This record gives sequence, C-alpha cells and structure tokens, in this order.
Amino acid sequence: MQEFNERDPLKPAFWDERFAGNFTPWDKGGVPQALRDFVAAAPAPLRTLIPGCGSAYELACLAEAGWDVTAIDFSPAAVAAAKAAVGPWAGRVVEADFFAWQPAGPLQLIYERAFLCAMPRALWPQVAARWAELLAPGALLAGYFFFDNVAKGPPFGIAREQLDALLAPHFDCVEDAAVADSIAVFEGKERWLVWRRR
Repeated sequence: MQEFNERDPLKPAFWDERFAGNFTPWDKGGVPQALRDFVAAAPAPLRTLIPGCGSAYELACLAEAGWDVTAIDFSPAAVAAAKAAVGPWAGRVVEADFFAWQPAGPLQLIYERAFLCAMPRALWPQVAARWAELLAPGALLAGYFFFDNVAKGPPFGIAREQLDALLAPHFDCVEDAAVADSIAVFEGKERWLVWRRR
C-alpha cells in the first residue's frame, strides 16, 4: 500500500501525489461505453465541460466527434496526465477550479465521471448548485454516479435518495441505466444517469 503525505482531497496536492505515484484506481484507462453510446445517439454535438477530468480520455472521444469540449482539473499533475493522454486535443485541458471557472459560451452538457464522489460530502450541495448555475434550462448533466454508504473516501458514495434530493430542485432525471463496464472500485455501485436542467 502506498503512503501519501496529503490526506485532504480538497487540496490539489492530494491528487498531485496520487498522479505522480501512478496511484489512480478510479482511472478506467479509456472511454466507457455509455458515453460512447450517448455521443453516437446525440442529434448534434454539445458544448461540454468535463470537471475534475483526471486523465480526460473522454475529451478526445468527444473532440473527435466534433464536440466543443473543455476538460478542467485543479491538480497540475492531473492536467499534465490529461494533456499527455489526449494528444492533439491537449489545448482543451485547462488547470482551473470548478467553482471559479467560467465557460466561453453557454454549456449544453456537463459530463460527470468520479467528480462528485471525489468531493467530501459536505461540498455536495455546492457542486449541485454550481452544476445548476452553469447549465441553462434544457442542458444536460450526464455521466456516472457512485452509490455507496461507506464513510471513508474518496470515492465518497451517495445514496440514490440523497442524489435525487440534491438534484431535484433544478434537474429532472431522464435516463437511468445499469453500467456493464465498470472498473473494480465502482463495480456494481454506479449507474449511468442523464439529468435535464429545468
């Protein structure tokens, strides 16, 4: 088991240490199938944000499909890993704080992948409020949501009822599907969900 100095996931150094030590058990190493299917079924490309992007493999998938996509992370080591992973799309990876970053134009999609569960539970209302702030009515919040009740994290799991209560003031759930290609840390505990901003 690796030893780390930084224990606070709210600090970039927490994530920097883990990327530098190549300890990224949340990293799929590729693009999950439900996102591929979502992109293939979309009637048009969507202006997309990937917050807490990690290695950002999904950015390359979306950009190759013609989507206007930006990936952000507040960890310099994560940003470096993402830029290396996405090759020609490296310019779309930005070191930024999700709570302060501003899009160049209205977002149509925020892609969720292990971002909410990386945040301590006390911050979840702020994350949900920021999602709602960044998305105009009709825009989508889509991705993978981790359901678990283990106190320790990250990843910090959420109960389905808790997620519904968190998002219900601003979003309607329009798709809910099982995930067949989860990595070990999320297996049997995540679902693909799409939420539409009211």
